[in-house]
Amino acid sequence: MGCCRSSLRAVTHPHPEKPPGAGAAPARRPSFSASAHRAAPPPAAAAAASGSSSEAGFAEFSLAELRAATGGFAAENIVSESGDKAPNFVYRGRLQQHGQGPRPAIAVKKFGKMAWPDPKQFAEEARGVGRLRHRRLANLIGYCCDGDERLLVAEFMPNDTLAKHVFHWENQTIEWAMRLRVAYHIAEALDYCSNEGRPLYHDLNAYRVLFDENGDPRLSCFGLMKNSRDGKSYSTNLAYTPPEYLRTGRVTPESVIFSFGTVLLDLLSGKRIPPSHALDMMRGNNIQMLMDSHLEGNYSTEEATALVDLASQCLQYEARDRPHTKKLVTILEPLQTKLEVPSYEMLGIPKHEEEVAPPPAPQPPQHPLSPMAEACSRMDLTAIQQILVSTHYRDDAGSNELSFQEWTQQMRDMLEARKRGDLAFRDKDFKTAIECYTQFVDVGTMVSPTVYARRSLCHLMCDQPDAALRDAMQAQCVCPDWPTAFYMQAVALSKLDMQSDAKDMLSEASQLEEKKQKNSR
Repeated sequence: MGCCRSSLRAVTHPHPEKPPGAGAAPARRPSFSASAHRAAPPPAAAAAASGSSSEAGFAEFSLAELRAATGGFAAENIVSESGDKAPNFVYRGRLQQHGQGPRPAIAVKKFGKMAWPDPKQFAEEARGVGRLRHRRLANLIGYCCDGDERLLVAEFMPNDTLAKHVFHWENQTIEWAMRLRVAYHIAEALDYCSNEGRPLYHDLNAYRVLFDENGDPRLSCFGLMKNSRDGKSYSTNLAYTPPEYLRTGRVTPESVIFSFGTVLLDLLSGKRIPPSHALDMMRGNNIQMLMDSHLEGNYSTEEATALVDLASQCLQYEARDRPHTKKLVTILEPLQTKLEVPSYEMLGIPKHEEEVAPPPAPQPPQHPLSPMAEACSRMDLTAIQQILVSTHYRDDAGSNELSFQEWTQQMRDMLEARKRGDLAFRDKDFKTAIECYTQFVDVGTMVSPTVYARRSLCHLMCDQPDAALRDAMQAQCVCPDWPTAFYMQAVALSKLDMQSDAKDMLSEASQLEEKKQKNSR
């Protein structure tokens, strides 16, 4: 698998002139620094605090880390999906963390294949967004650029979206004071982004407004990047799209203000109303018809009129007639009420309690271990090497079907490269073995799980656990039920200090091996 991570692996900090906080993690691991917040800090602990910005870690993650965090990108962990030409998914997950304490919760956006073909461009875009830190944002804390995989990693917001609370609520609708708070907080987020040189936000709508563990509204950082390099900036119905975007296909800062106006309509009405229809009601002074009936009149007419007027300004046809983000904040700030009431009370959700560390991971089943299982559980790389030498290529049977032409044109050179790799592997010349096995793999005519397993061990011997894990996973792709592939992943995960995942993988490998032995009897 190709990889663009080698030159980008180091953790970056948004303010290089200031030293990172004490206790920052080593460079190959994500760094999370906690700062003060008006309420409790989020589990990911990378969130910004009071004021406009703060220092927080930003890292490049390996695909293996994010796969482990999301349970292998399991379908049950999908929290949203969108896109036509560039489909993408957002998964919830938990990062493995050194030391004690709960594993930080994250949201992982997985882009469609080839959404961002240039890895450097994707990395630069992600770093630009990653420099932003604000208490009103669900902050971007990292990214992954591995082969043709492109992923973003953000703080996870556990209390759903504005769309859920306004359109699809179950127990209670959002009260008026909370709606004003949402508008104000999102205006603050947009103003901060604009002041930091990132005024463009793609497809701002009620699904982009998230609620953190304390019920406070945050703007998703994912909208600060498009779904693909050349993709559309708006995926919603054309009726909600800024008129200038329909004409030019370009997003401008004024387009973002128009979209903010549609969010204000959502807050006012509790339903999706096309801006053109809403403006007709506003012109006819039919504010009562516009307001959400589920509020049952429990709102200030003066505040509602001010919000309707602001929405009208944002939805002006001419972009130049719309207000700047600073004006949004100035108008919305005096409308804030119930400042002493926490957001979770107004949302009707339980108060957030700090998570406790999970109990130790269960031990693998107690049954006699095979030599390979024994060696992996002891992390005895020398013993693993001897086992791989002795088993030779007997598990590769049936992995390849080659045409006569392929045999005659490429097989001789490829097998010669593998033979040199085998000799180097036997003689424990692991760097040479990596080079030779890589020549074999790069030709691509023949696929060998054993070569991947051997190269994985070579990477471990050379203190390259990330590369070792990738090769072990490739071996599993070639031979899905091969215990050795799982054993090698277990060793690599352990080297990456992902002990819980390593134990689970070791247990799975042992079960597969036991099943294989029963079937062969």
